[in-house]
Amino acid sequence: MNSRTLIVPATAAFLLGISGVTAAESNVDELASQLSNPIAALISVPFQYNYSREYGDDGDRNLLNIQPVVPISISEDWNLISRTIVPIIQQSNIRPGGDQFGLGDILQSAWFSPKAPTASGLVWGVGAAGLLPTDTDNLGADTWAFGPTIVALKQTGPWTYGFLVNQLWDTSGPADISAMYLQPFLTKGLGEGRTLALNTESTYNWIAHDWTVPINLAYSKVSKWGSQMVSNQIGTGVYVTAPSGGPDWQVRYALTLLFPK
Repeated sequence: MNSRTLIVPATAAFLLGISGVTAAESNVDELASQLSNPIAALISVPFQYNYSREYGDDGDRNLLNIQPVVPISISEDWNLISRTIVPIIQQSNIRPGGDQFGLGDILQSAWFSPKAPTASGLVWGVGAAGLLPTDTDNLGADTWAFGPTIVALKQTGPWTYGFLVNQLWDTSGPADISAMYLQPFLTKGLGEGRTLALNTESTYNWIAHDWTVPINLAYSKVSKWGSQMVSNQIGTGVYVTAPSGGPDWQVRYALTLLFPK
């Protein structure tokens, strides 16, 4: 198969923070805890905008990830958590031919997760992820890829820490894909609806033997717009390593619509 550039949508779906007062405070604190957990039983729809810069000599990219997360109760003890990442991309001076604009490859993930933590407080989920060749304007790999995905985390007081990992292998299409995505994360609730998050959204290409490793720091808070609960996040990141011609830094703004039960 011929190799093409693989654009894997970032899965930075941890849009954290909530605000509330007096009697409502315990409810919003619980919602904040759920938002820190990517496999919580909470429906959310993040719209995550990323601007990254310095691809090659003068390249840049605008990326909007639309990331609905939908939990489904499948038994008394188990949930199925579905997350779909739909990337919309505009980029300049990254590939030959100037500017591109369109849809990237969709990443679909699903985890089976126990509704209750373990006796030690571990929250976990296992499942599968798939890369769907939905790209336009040469913005993806045009290749089907599938593999396993795992999430594990613990929540202690204001702290949440854990990791998300998936591995994708191509099954059909022109690109050779063997890529691991690894996201360790650490968050702390600051009170009054504020949350600080630190993570990496690292990818390792087993074929090219190279890492892409951004270190991201984000601040977020939830407020109420009319009757709608929302989370707003701002953040920035630097790439400590990337393939030749990769990005140097990025900034992020994310708006998440929240639908608690």
